Amino acid sequence: MVNVTLSVPQDLKDRMDLFSEINWSAVAREAIDEKIRDLYTIKKFKSKSTLTEEDALRLGRELNRKLVVRRK
Repeated sequence: MVNVTLSVPQDLKDRMDLFSEINWSAVAREAIDEKIRDLYTIKKFKSKSTLTEEDALRLGRELNRKLVVRRK
């Protein structure tokens, strides 16, 4: 296994230290692995999509408008 150095703000490190029983390396590994799986899923989805970037932006704006109306 290789080592990777991760920088975190001091306040986050202080809060991590409150839970010294937690294997923070394992937590980071799991989070990175989950993110990579999500990115693979998105990449696979995008490779099969016929939407253009313009279509995606238009649909995103439309969804945002509908969500605003729904929250009112």
